[in-house]
Amino acid sequence: MSVNLCPAVHHLYFRYIFRIDTTKIILFYTFAPINDPEAIRLWQRSLCESLGLKGRIIISRHGINGTVGGPLTAVKKYVRTTREYGAFKNIDFKWSDGNIEDFPRLVIRVRDEIVTFGVSDEIQVDENGIVGGGKHLSPTQVHELIQERGEEVVFFDGRNAYEAAIGKFKNAVVPDVETTPGFVAELETGKYDHLKDKPIVTYCTGGIRCEVLSMVMKNRGFKEVYQIAGGIVRYGEKFKDGGLWEGSLYIFDKRMNMEFSDDAKTIGVCQLCDSPASRYYNCTNSECRKLTLACDECVEDNERVTCSKCTPINA
Repeated sequence: MSVNLCPAVHHLYFRYIFRIDTTKIILFYTFAPINDPEAIRLWQRSLCESLGLKGRIIISRHGINGTVGGPLTAVKKYVRTTREYGAFKNIDFKWSDGNIEDFPRLVIRVRDEIVTFGVSDEIQVDENGIVGGGKHLSPTQVHELIQERGEEVVFFDGRNAYEAAIGKFKNAVVPDVETTPGFVAELETGKYDHLKDKPIVTYCTGGIRCEVLSMVMKNRGFKEVYQIAGGIVRYGEKFKDGGLWEGSLYIFDKRMNMEFSDDAKTIGVCQLCDSPASRYYNCTNSECRKLTLACDECVEDNERVTCSKCTPINA
């Protein structure tokens, strides 16, 4: 016997039977020898296009680094298929909620480095990752190190200064750099030579920048260098805002930032009115587009979201 359903009920029925897929975003990387990066690029593009995924993937002879998003079932299939390639079998995929519109398109490129420090010839990788990097500590092991060594432990931010402006570890050292390639020159100024004998815990969003940074630091005389396995993301998943992390996490898609709980502190300062702020916006000057940290009140009228170097449209 068949039952006739009105269109609205018919739609709800099929939504119930065939659930509308949840959208997910994954952040991932691995350092492993890649003999033919261009072949990997073509394979990854074909895979992502067949699954309807968008995002950004960088491939080099040192490994792969990416962030992609799409329907949950498609992302799961991407993870399974990517892990079938031997060099990528141990990739740690970090999952978060998101919208496919957080990524306007799919971009997959081959470069000299999967995270650009400008030290391509200094990086050596084997099946275990970067050779000569820092020791990986789980979030729990980070706390154990601090319990053992106390104030001697130094957190060293491996991100750009603007990222640290909205969130960082308590009492962390934040180098004055605007781009990742600036770290090498910054370290070689001698500003941080007094830290070379201290236990240093490097950290960054998902861990990839610290893989290289810890190696660069050790090659320049820093004796005891660690890194948080999985970066701030894994630490936040473990301790949320009840540990040593303070503020929001800057992320590289349209979301711009995320918090680990409703208890997140706001440590950023609005660049327009000095009120508390945790979210960046692109400068409304189309010729500038510089990131501007602004509070909710100052973005009610988008024309006010202009960086300090640009004249507001209504001025």
